[in-house]
Amino acid sequence: MSLINTTVQPFKAEAFHNGKFVPVSDASLRGEWSVLIFMPAAFTFNCPTEVEDAADNYAEFQKAGAEVYIVTTDTHFAHKVWHETSPAV
Repeated sequence: MSLINTTVQPFKAEAFHNGKFVPVSDASLRGEWSVLIFMPAAFTFNCPTEVEDAADNYAEFQKAGAEVYIVTTDTHFAHKVWHETSPAV
């Protein structure tokens, strides 16, 4: 399902980015193209494939002026562990 040109509803969350926990909100997405990849949870069978694909193409997303966000039902603490234990992340 594509949500191109739709308004993101207000939200606040904690994320793990560049080795630290950072706040992310709807305001974080304003003013730039954003690619949100939704996955059920870290450490599941399909996540590494999608994360690797996004990582392999990250430079192209950046060149196009877009930031990529991986969204799961996990906490930011789980994302930290996932980052520390998975070469795909």
